[in-house]
Amino acid sequence: MQQIALIDVGTGNLRSVEWALERAAAEAHIECRIEITASTEVIRRADKVVMPGQGAFRDCAAGLLTGIGDALKEQIARGTPYLGICLGLQALLQDSEESPGAKGLGLFRGTVRRLANGAVDAATGAPIKIPHMGWNRIDMVRAGAGPLRVFDEDPPHVYFVHSFHAVPEDESLIAASVEHGPYRITAAIQKDNVTATQFHPEKSQAAGLKLLAAFLRE
Repeated sequence: MQQIALIDVGTGNLRSVEWALERAAAEAHIECRIEITASTEVIRRADKVVMPGQGAFRDCAAGLLTGIGDALKEQIARGTPYLGICLGLQALLQDSEESPGAKGLGLFRGTVRRLANGAVDAATGAPIKIPHMGWNRIDMVRAGAGPLRVFDEDPPHVYFVHSFHAVPEDESLIAASVEHGPYRITAAIQKDNVTATQFHPEKSQAAGLKLLAAFLRE
């Protein structure tokens, strides 16, 4: 039975992610044990790690400094599958405009940028609402991107709630994007054993469960 470490850095919607993982596993007949944890020992011995998060980048960065960040980097380096959700994606980059001076994992070069207020819809002249909140259809930028490949043929509507998004220097990391008014937003990145989404699979109903099941099968 695979062991899944659900990382607690104090930023989040852990129970809803735990519930979604349990349901995805049950529906796909996958045996796993999910443990919500801030223990570096548990993280280091896990078969897979999931890092969700809602809230401020600074709080997430502070949580990583407890030793969790080092444990995550070691796991990723040894090839352990990693799924980041929302802040779990943003934390993979170096820093964020939301919290100057706070440092992410720096696994990928780049920063997390603010979706600026004041933009308008070019067709209607209506203001674009920030945060970007609600259902939106993603576009797959490249096929075969780890667990995200389940969306290659029919990219779904998924649920977003955020005011910042990841901008990696290496654009080939971007596996999916989404449009919100004039903004082209990074919806997901993927490289090797690392998959991360700006959208929330645990809030995305059938599409989210499909992605979680694909991750658990990896």
